[in-house]
Amino acid sequence: QVQLVESGGGLVQAGGSVRLSCADSGRTFSPDGMGWFRQAPGKGREFVAAISWSGSSTFYADSVKGRVTISRDIAKNTVSLQMNSLKPEDTAVYYCAARGSTAPWSTVGSYAYWGQGTQVTVSS
Repeated sequence: QVQLVESGGGLVQAGGSVRLSCADSGRTFSPDGMGWFRQAPGKGREFVAAISWSGSSTFYADSVKGRVTISRDIAKNTVSLQMNSLKPEDTAVYYCAARGSTAPWSTVGSYAYWGQGTQVTVSS
Protein backbone atom coordinates (compact mmCIF):
# COMPACT_ATOMS: atom_id res chain seq x y z
CA GLN A 1 0.00 0.00 0.00
CA VAL A 2 1.38 3.37 -1.00
CA GLN A 3 1.40 5.92 1.80
CA LEU A 4 2.11 9.53 1.00
CA VAL A 5 2.59 12.06 3.77
CA GLU A 6 3.01 15.78 3.08
CA SER A 7 4.69 18.26 5.38
CA GLY A 8 5.97 21.81 5.34
CA GLY A 9 2.83 23.88 4.96
CA GLY A 10 1.94 26.87 7.07
CA LEU A 11 1.28 30.60 7.09
CA VAL A 12 3.55 32.68 4.86
CA GLN A 13 3.57 36.34 3.91
CA ALA A 14 3.15 37.34 0.29
CA GLY A 15 6.51 37.31 -1.44
CA GLY A 16 7.81 34.65 0.89
CA SER A 17 8.78 31.04 0.29
CA VAL A 18 7.77 27.62 1.50
CA ARG A 19 9.10 24.14 0.88
CA LEU A 20 6.74 21.21 0.90
CA SER A 21 7.89 17.62 1.21
CA CYS A 22 6.19 14.33 0.46
CA ALA A 23 7.41 11.09 1.97
CA ASP A 24 6.50 7.89 0.18
CA SER A 25 6.50 4.86 2.43
CA GLY A 26 5.16 1.35 2.16
CA ARG A 27 5.29 1.49 -1.60
CA THR A 28 4.53 -1.76 -3.40
CA PHE A 29 4.41 -0.41 -6.92
CA SER A 30 6.65 1.85 -8.92
CA PRO A 31 4.85 4.92 -10.21
CA ASP A 32 6.35 6.56 -13.26
CA GLY A 33 6.19 9.90 -11.52
CA MET A 34 4.94 12.08 -8.71
CA GLY A 35 2.88 15.23 -8.74
CA TRP A 36 1.67 18.10 -6.62
CA PHE A 37 -1.83 19.47 -6.82
CA ARG A 38 -3.65 22.11 -4.83
CA GLN A 39 -7.22 22.87 -3.93
CA ALA A 40 -8.48 26.23 -2.78
CA PRO A 41 -11.79 26.59 -0.93
CA GLY A 42 -14.72 26.18 -3.30
CA LYS A 43 -12.51 25.19 -6.24
CA GLY A 44 -11.47 21.97 -7.91
CA ARG A 45 -8.14 20.27 -7.53
CA GLU A 46 -5.55 22.04 -9.66
CA PHE A 47 -2.28 20.70 -11.08
CA VAL A 48 0.84 22.43 -9.81
CA ALA A 49 3.86 20.38 -10.83
CA ALA A 50 5.05 16.86 -11.59
CA ILE A 51 8.30 14.97 -11.95
CA SER A 52 9.18 11.70 -13.61
CA TRP A 53 10.42 8.88 -11.43
CA SER A 54 13.95 9.31 -12.72
CA GLY A 55 13.75 13.04 -12.12
CA SER A 56 14.76 13.75 -15.69
CA SER A 57 11.46 15.36 -16.67
CA THR A 58 9.49 18.05 -14.86
CA PHE A 59 6.18 19.69 -15.64
CA TYR A 60 4.68 22.91 -14.28
CA ALA A 61 1.38 24.70 -14.43
CA ASP A 62 1.59 28.06 -16.16
CA SER A 63 0.34 29.75 -13.01
CA VAL A 64 3.42 28.73 -11.03
CA LYS A 65 6.10 28.43 -13.70
CA GLY A 66 9.21 30.33 -12.70
CA ARG A 67 8.21 30.42 -9.04
CA VAL A 68 8.06 26.72 -8.24
CA THR A 69 10.59 23.90 -8.43
CA ILE A 70 9.79 20.22 -7.99
CA SER A 71 12.54 17.79 -7.11
CA ARG A 72 13.13 14.22 -5.98
CA ASP A 73 15.52 12.74 -3.46
CA ILE A 74 15.77 9.14 -4.56
CA ALA A 75 17.80 8.06 -1.55
CA LYS A 76 15.23 9.47 0.88
CA ASN A 77 12.26 8.56 -1.32
CA THR A 78 10.83 12.04 -1.07
CA VAL A 79 9.46 14.62 -3.46
CA SER A 80 9.72 18.31 -2.65
CA LEU A 81 8.05 21.44 -3.90
CA GLN A 82 9.91 24.70 -3.43
CA MET A 83 7.61 27.68 -3.87
CA ASN A 84 8.94 31.24 -4.04
CA SER A 85 7.39 34.66 -4.53
CA LEU A 86 4.18 33.40 -3.02
CA LYS A 87 0.92 35.19 -3.73
CA PRO A 88 -2.37 35.17 -1.79
CA GLU A 89 -3.89 33.19 -4.66
CA ASP A 90 -1.46 30.36 -3.89
CA THR A 91 -3.42 29.73 -0.70
CA ALA A 92 -4.72 26.16 -0.84
CA VAL A 93 -4.36 22.66 0.49
CA TYR A 94 -1.45 21.06 -1.35
CA TYR A 95 -1.56 17.37 -2.17
CA CYS A 96 1.18 14.99 -3.18
CA ALA A 97 0.21 12.20 -5.56
CA ALA A 98 1.76 9.11 -7.11
CA ARG A 99 1.12 8.62 -10.80
CA GLY A 100 -0.66 5.43 -11.79
CA SER A 101 -1.36 5.77 -15.50
CA THR A 102 -0.04 7.23 -18.73
CA ALA A 103 -2.71 9.93 -18.91
CA PRO A 104 -1.50 13.53 -19.15
CA TRP A 105 0.63 14.58 -16.22
CA SER A 106 -1.66 17.45 -15.28
CA THR A 107 -4.83 15.40 -14.90
CA VAL A 108 -6.12 14.29 -11.51
CA GLY A 109 -7.19 10.95 -12.96
CA SER A 110 -3.65 9.91 -13.84
CA TYR A 111 -2.68 9.68 -10.17
CA ALA A 112 -3.52 6.58 -8.20
CA TYR A 113 -2.50 7.54 -4.68
CA TRP A 114 -2.85 10.76 -2.75
CA GLY A 115 -1.59 12.19 0.49
CA GLN A 116 -3.82 13.84 3.06
CA GLY A 117 -2.74 17.35 2.08
CA THR A 118 -0.97 20.21 3.80
CA GLN A 119 -2.34 23.73 4.13
CA VAL A 120 -0.45 26.70 2.71
CA THR A 121 -1.86 30.11 3.56
CA VAL A 122 -0.35 33.24 2.02
CA SER A 123 -1.23 36.49 3.74
CA SER A 124 -1.23 39.79 1.87
